[in-house]
Amino acid sequence: MSAAIAAMVTAVVGVLGTLFAPLVANWVARRQRADEAQAEERRRHHEERHAAYTAMNRASRNFHTLLKDALHRLRDGVYSDEDRVRVEEARRDYRDRYAEAQMIVPDVVLAASRELNVVLAGVDAAAKRIDRGLAGAGETAERVLLDLKAAEPRLTAMRRIMRQDLGITD
Repeated sequence: MSAAIAAMVTAVVGVLGTLFAPLVANWVARRQRADEAQAEERRRHHEERHAAYTAMNRASRNFHTLLKDALHRLRDGVYSDEDRVRVEEARRDYRDRYAEAQMIVPDVVLAASRELNVVLAGVDAAAKRIDRGLAGAGETAERVLLDLKAAEPRLTAMRRIMRQDLGITD
């Protein structure tokens, strides 16, 4: 190869490098911004799920506790209007947290939540029937308290699934 050809190749490579350097830099910068945006979206989604799980766990446990208290008070004949209001507020909060979670959590969490919901809703309905004097055959506060026990392992299972989804391991 002659010196003139080598000089020409070097000049062409230099000019192409000068022309393409901004394009390559622009492409790299766009790629970095896209990666950062994707990472931010994953972080935001994780935070949304974490907030939904926290609210759902708190509301379901509160509803469970207030139902248990209500059944004890029904059994003892001291159930008051204030108790009714607290249980109803807890039920509504639980329902709202469940509805919010349905929009952002995976199906495995919703399945666990549905299993818990079946028990809590059934106990709530039974407690209301007992309170109104419309209890079915054999439906007593003591019996419904036993039914409510079925919610405890479901609460634990739901919390475990939520923690797994968030990447929390013990």
